[in-house]
Amino acid sequence: MSSTITDTNFKFPGQKSIYKGKVREVYELENGVLVMVATDRLSAFDVVMPKGIPYKGQILNQIATKMMDATKDIVPNWLMGAPDPNVAVGHACEPFKVEMVIRGYQSGHAAREYKAGKRMLCGVPMPEGMKENDKFPEPIITPATKAEMGDHDEDISREDILKRGIVSEADYEVLEKYTRALFERGAQIAASRGLILVDTKYEFGKTQDGKIVLIDEIHTPDSSRYFYADTYEELQSKGEPQKQLSKEFVRQWLIQNDFQGLEGQTLPEMSDDYIASVSERYIELYENITGERFVKANISDIQSRIEINVLNYLKGV
Repeated sequence: MSSTITDTNFKFPGQKSIYKGKVREVYELENGVLVMVATDRLSAFDVVMPKGIPYKGQILNQIATKMMDATKDIVPNWLMGAPDPNVAVGHACEPFKVEMVIRGYQSGHAAREYKAGKRMLCGVPMPEGMKENDKFPEPIITPATKAEMGDHDEDISREDILKRGIVSEADYEVLEKYTRALFERGAQIAASRGLILVDTKYEFGKTQDGKIVLIDEIHTPDSSRYFYADTYEELQSKGEPQKQLSKEFVRQWLIQNDFQGLEGQTLPEMSDDYIASVSERYIELYENITGERFVKANISDIQSRIEINVLNYLKGV
């Protein structure tokens, strides 16, 4: 689809480097500023799909910036501004090489591990006798090592993180505290929209003056799983799948087409009709999560739009 942005190569004033993640592209400038572009790339099972999803980058960026604003009173973050629907600008940080995953319910990866007979995830016990999508007695933190583009993130325990010196114990205690505080606030926001925040992941970095801050995305359908609250109890009592808001629907489509990112598997073809349906689903996710109507940005020339908006913003930084 021509109306998507799947790769960028901007030259901003004072640009030092570009980092390309699975979905976002980060430009570091000499003045300690980062320009983060949310592309329309779609990643599942740590594999980037060959075609972009219209408006996906805008949706992720706008949810993330709204949620950063809604949580900045409890956890500091890197954000300075959002000059374009697909762009966030903020302070340069040294990222921690772990993703802080927190789970309130036994769903997704945790459920797949549980079905395989495992009762320990990242060194954290999961109680016997649970059904898929049951609520944990308390939310559990199950970190993952952060992968480069195309590589698989790996589960890791708190003990291994400290033993391997990936994060110092003092810093890790802050990461855990911030993770629990953000999840509690996220659950409150979700409840106000008639949703349940099931699980999510947070990423953190350290600023040049040593402050730990929240970076990247927060409470988006790519980083989080939501259930509809009004049908949760009934569906759970019947043992039926939960109605949910996340990109799990993409993962399930891939699984049905014999793909889970494993060696020897072939990525199924995504038709234009299927891509359009994924785009519509992301818009539905946006409107449910934020409680606001989604306003489509002009995507006739996304590259030029982004460049003009960012350059105008940087003049005032």
